[in-house]
Amino acid sequence: LLLAATMSSTDSASVFNLLRSQKMNLKENLKPMLELESGSNDPMAYLLVIVLIQIIGTAGDWSLGSIFRDLVVQFAAGIFVGYAVGKGSAWLINRINLSTQSMYSVLLLSLVFISFTLTELLHGNSYLAVYISGLVLGNEKLANRKEMNTFMDGLTWLAQIVMFLVIGLLVDARELLKPEVLLLGGAVGAFMILVARPVSVFLALAPFRRFSTKARMYISWVGLRGAVPIIFATYPIVAGVENGGLIFNVAFFCTLLSLIVQGTTVSAMANWLGLAYEEKEPLFKVGIPDSIKSNFSEIEVTDAMLAHGVTLRDIALPDNTLVVMISRGENYFVPRGNTDLAVGDRLLVVSDRNEEELQQMYDTLGIKDVMRL
Repeated sequence: LLLAATMSSTDSASVFNLLRSQKMNLKENLKPMLELESGSNDPMAYLLVIVLIQIIGTAGDWSLGSIFRDLVVQFAAGIFVGYAVGKGSAWLINRINLSTQSMYSVLLLSLVFISFTLTELLHGNSYLAVYISGLVLGNEKLANRKEMNTFMDGLTWLAQIVMFLVIGLLVDARELLKPEVLLLGGAVGAFMILVARPVSVFLALAPFRRFSTKARMYISWVGLRGAVPIIFATYPIVAGVENGGLIFNVAFFCTLLSLIVQGTTVSAMANWLGLAYEEKEPLFKVGIPDSIKSNFSEIEVTDAMLAHGVTLRDIALPDNTLVVMISRGENYFVPRGNTDLAVGDRLLVVSDRNEEELQQMYDTLGIKDVMRL
């Protein structure tokens, strides 16, 4: 059970990095679903590892009631503190007046540590609290969001570099080549890829009829293991669990097997199942502060849009919507009402309507190729 718990976390970032490198995206809204799975199963895997290590350490002095109570406390405290800190952080960031914009990134990092530590003091799930705080903050209007995103992106890469460096120092290649590690690691890895992952995915998605069979098959295949299982596999070693070193080596071997078998076929499987499409990057790199209520979009001109005329005034656009710039090839220019349009032109559009209303009007007018900025 402890070995299974350490291996239960998936890494969607690896999937998206592979797809992004080939400029591919996924149909059926699979990307946010995989992101939700990857972000939410880390706290659950952490909780299972900690509980199972405690059970092993108590030598049988435990009960289902105590485990259930532990689960309730961990999740309740993590969700409550995470939501409260997320809302409070958004309120503080938008109202505090700091001397420089870079200090807002430092403030945000401090709030992350507060969310983690406060939850730990309440015996809650700290990883879940930070995840919930991030979800709440990510959906709030924030001052200096662009600067904070840049700072956090750089900090994330630094953390990953340090993490993989430490993992490299912990791994002994000679241990990975032992027969028990190769046999057990190969068996566990094959079972996860071919049996456990597909069965769990099809059972979990059974109530959701909107996902096609191909989408379920793709989700079953892209359950890549990343660095998190290896990190969790160090916990049994630190706790002095018997065969903790074997668990670590098997987890490392299974992660390598997952990345080699599944990671190298992420794009090919998406193409084979017909779920991939080319991801277009927006031409207009517009940095829009959250304080601006207007919505910016990028639209590609199609034949259907030019059915009633080729000038800008002939194009059917939603009310309170303005085309502020046109990209044609390598040229950019500000249009007027009598500007001629051509198929393939990209329009930078600003509107005072909210996103839901704007999307409904785009759908009504038959405008499909719309990118949010």
